[in-house]
Amino acid sequence: MPVRVDLYESMFGEKEKTLLTLGSFHISTFRYASGIAALRVRNARGELIILPFKGHQIWRCGFDGRDLTMKSMFDELVDTRHYLETYGAFFIHCGLTGMGAPGPQDRHPLHGELPNAPFQNAWIECNEKAGTISLGASYHHTVAFTVNYRATSTYTLGEHESLLDARLHVDNLMQAPMELMYLAHANFRPSDHGELIYTAKKSPETVRVRQSIPAHISPKPGYREFIDALAKDPTPHHVLKPGLAFDPEIVFYIDMETDRRGYAHALLKHLDGSANYLRYQPAQASKCVRWISRTGDQDAIGMAFPATSEPEGYTAEKAKGNVVTLDPKGRWSVAMRLGSLTKAEAESVARAIGSL
Repeated sequence: MPVRVDLYESMFGEKEKTLLTLGSFHISTFRYASGIAALRVRNARGELIILPFKGHQIWRCGFDGRDLTMKSMFDELVDTRHYLETYGAFFIHCGLTGMGAPGPQDRHPLHGELPNAPFQNAWIECNEKAGTISLGASYHHTVAFTVNYRATSTYTLGEHESLLDARLHVDNLMQAPMELMYLAHANFRPSDHGELIYTAKKSPETVRVRQSIPAHISPKPGYREFIDALAKDPTPHHVLKPGLAFDPEIVFYIDMETDRRGYAHALLKHLDGSANYLRYQPAQASKCVRWISRTGDQDAIGMAFPATSEPEGYTAEKAKGNVVTLDPKGRWSVAMRLGSLTKAEAESVARAIGSL
């Protein structure tokens, strides 16, 4: 039976302290200068820094000597719920009562209430027999007469693995239906000349560049022309050559295909043959969003964000029919596997993608 350790704010001090060790695992607690509690989780291959009570974000991730986390303007966290005022995590849950850039008629914040939500409960489950550790947290969100849900997030990591499993369950606690929007913002660090390989047909119809420009984006000279070129042919973005105009960002909507088990796959192969990797099931999250930002201040690639809608805000996505409805007392779930692949593993996955 797994052993569960409940986490409390009082367990996190300014000085980093060991919480537990299990085989190759070492977990310690500390606080950033802003006062935000953090868990450092080490295994034989690398480490994660998880924020148990702040959005249950994975703030940092690295395996086999490679930092997988996007480059950002934030060396440390800021104690705020405003999305862009503390931005730079490896993995962020986005949603749930709204998602994406709000339009003129929307009242939800950028990417919803979940990214920096104050999760009320957090825990660790240790499974010595399986050689895994799961880090969980739950957030209960209630607005009278409007919404009442519980979101439960878990990350599971093996002792000798460079891939982790991320899951989210959302339970509608109301006696009425609940509308839901979700996106998994997995922010990898790209590399010059990295090659994108993924399970989709490569055409302007199946890899569609977003042509609208959100209010928080300030276009630079040549930006519109780059978007227009990608709308005709998305191929140039498959190799991340220095100088391509991913500034401030480029977004694609992709019609992902699946293997026989129902998984969609995406990887970014580096020059040394290793790769960033993510897989998920489109049956759980039917949309796929790709985000690339390569500026002097930020360097990030979201190869394949599993999502229930495109990130145009509630009103626009509702009009497209992209807002999920949960039954009274219903549950919605999504799961993905992400992290780092060795050269041999990346070659195997690339061959499998090529055979589809």
